Parts: sequence; C-alpha cells; structure tokens
Amino acid sequence: MRVVFLDDVEGVARAGEIKNVADGYARNYLLPRKLAAAATTTMVQQAEARAKAIAREQEKVDEAARAVVAKLGDKPLVLKARAGEQGKLFGSVTASDIAAAINKRAKAEVEHRQVLLEAPIKEVGTFEVAVALTRNVRAQVTVAVEAEAD
Repeated sequence: MRVVFLDDVEGVARAGEIKNVADGYARNYLLPRKLAAAATTTMVQQAEARAKAIAREQEKVDEAARAVVAKLGDKPLVLKARAGEQGKLFGSVTASDIAAAINKRAKAEVEHRQVLLEAPIKEVGTFEVAVALTRNVRAQVTVAVEAEAD
C-alpha cells in the first residue's frame, strides 16, 4: 500500500515521505495511529507542503546548532575530578558532566542524551566525544580530564 507519512516513524520514514509499505502494517499500525495516510493526490500535495515546512524548521534548528559548534571551538573542555596517584578517578566523568560543561561554555541547552559517550570516563587524560546536537549536526568535542589539586 502506498502511504504518505504524517509523522516521523523511527527506522521507517520521516514526515512527508511517500513509501510503499505492507498492507497489514499500514492498516493495523500506521493508519489507526494517524502516522500515515493513503497516498491520494490531495494527501501527497499536503505532505509535500508539510515536508517543505519541516525542512525550513530543521534548517533553523541546524543553524542554531552550528552556532553552538562554533562557540565550542577547538579548545578542549577541561573537567576536574578527584584522582589517585595512578590517574584513576574516584568516580567518573559522565555524559551529564560533559553536557553541563558544554552548556556553560556555549550558553546552550545540550542534554546528556545528546552526548554520545559509550562508557563513563574513569581516568585522567584527553578524550574525543561525539555530540549529536540535531539529527543533521554532530560535533567532536575534546574533553580533558585533569586531577583536582588537593
């Protein structure tokens, strides 16, 4: 069945896209939840208009994210933490700590879920961390973890 997506469906399509999907999937999941509609001429025109509006909004959001990346610059984020003599931390540096440092430097609202940290940092050193600011804008941030002076 050919449908027009009215909303984003994770892993399937974004709003405004026209795709062929299985009949049962469309009838039992997409149509009842109003995630998609049958691809009639009017629905296709409405979806194209909506897709253009969504693209304009996304471009504004991406532009704001690029400004945050510019504010971060190439200088590393320096985080202080208590550490032992071998450089192991008493605790760890988490995605929340990195997000707070980014918010402080860039004066932006970055959530800890946007910081793509595989595992908490548990030692002193310099680390590269990816930050997904929007679906189109990602930044590589250098995080320098230093031992606190007692």
